[in-house]
Amino acid sequence: MSVRAVAVDAYREAAPALAASVVGGLFAGVVLGGMRVQLRVVEGLLVLVPALLATRGNVYGAFGARLATGLHQGVVEPNVAAGDERLRAAAAAAMSNGLIASVFAALVAFLTLVLLGRPVAGVWTLVGVAFVAGLLSGVALTVAVVAVVFVGFRRGHNPDTLVGPLVTTTGDVFGLAFLVVAVRVVVGGG
Repeated sequence: MSVRAVAVDAYREAAPALAASVVGGLFAGVVLGGMRVQLRVVEGLLVLVPALLATRGNVYGAFGARLATGLHQGVVEPNVAAGDERLRAAAAAAMSNGLIASVFAALVAFLTLVLLGRPVAGVWTLVGVAFVAGLLSGVALTVAVVAVVFVGFRRGHNPDTLVGPLVTTTGDVFGLAFLVVAVRVVVGGG
């Protein structure tokens, strides 16, 4: 296979995922634009948003890459089975990493804003919002990653090509949507 043929094949496979990423990114921007009330209610939340979104993409992108590697090596089957210890362990690790990173980001955001003398919500408010959003988006992203990787693999696509753009964009959309929910759960109203 020529270099040109490989490149054309790679672009053909990646183009739909990248297009979905662009549309999802625009939708995430619309959600962020509609979060004015939540951003006013929880001072410092805007500082926390980029860290939380980066966490979702990094943690669940790594989870998807791990699954894709397992599929390529033949140590993971492309279906969900309750007894699949590797899949359960990888999902639990991703969820744990996502929650720990969310709480850590909230603590760092709080400390940074306090040191800079900027207005900030209470530490437990920021930690609570980050934890609830991390938990809800973690569940949604775990399902999304498994679905994208397994369905893509079964349909003959390279899951490594799909995981990056789709998981990070899904993380942005779910991350922002669940931040709205988390503010309502932790603070009420909003």
